[in-house]
Amino acid sequence: MQILQALATMLEQPGAERITTSALASRLDVSEAALYRHFASKAQMFEGLIEFIEQTVFTLVNQITERETDPAVRTRKLVMMLLQFAEKNPGMTRVMAGDALVFENDRLQERMNQFFDKLEASLKQSLREGAASEGAAMPTVQAQVQASVIVAFMMGRLQRFSRSGFKRLPSEHLDASLGMLLG
Repeated sequence: MQILQALATMLEQPGAERITTSALASRLDVSEAALYRHFASKAQMFEGLIEFIEQTVFTLVNQITERETDPAVRTRKLVMMLLQFAEKNPGMTRVMAGDALVFENDRLQERMNQFFDKLEASLKQSLREGAASEGAAMPTVQAQVQASVIVAFMMGRLQRFSRSGFKRLPSEHLDASLGMLLG
């Protein structure tokens, strides 16, 4: 856990370069060999961060889905939750945006892609319920398009936050933005 916390903290440094196991070991005041006793590779360390992101976000997605019956409010809360999670966890934002995964194992980026696909599926389900209740001619198609646009919006907000050195907050003008996205 200390290794993953140190890695996440190092990722929070604006403009942080690629993190080496040597720098991580130095930060923890241990040898690189000590790191490799806990993780077989640096990719496994990043997988640990991704697991934390997945568990945290999808636990919250499930809570929101169970508690909120109004599809529009549920969708809004899902978007807000992800962006607030990112704001509170800048190092994790670099992982979600893919910035920290450049030059790392390709399967790590594939896993983050799967994370966003799963999030999009959750949004699509919520949006389909809303479109159907409003009498949309093709609620599934409408929900798919809207979920895709919302995920692209969230990913853009994560990238902007990461690439601005964590100065441009994901929640900036969020209510107005969601008003435009969700109607």
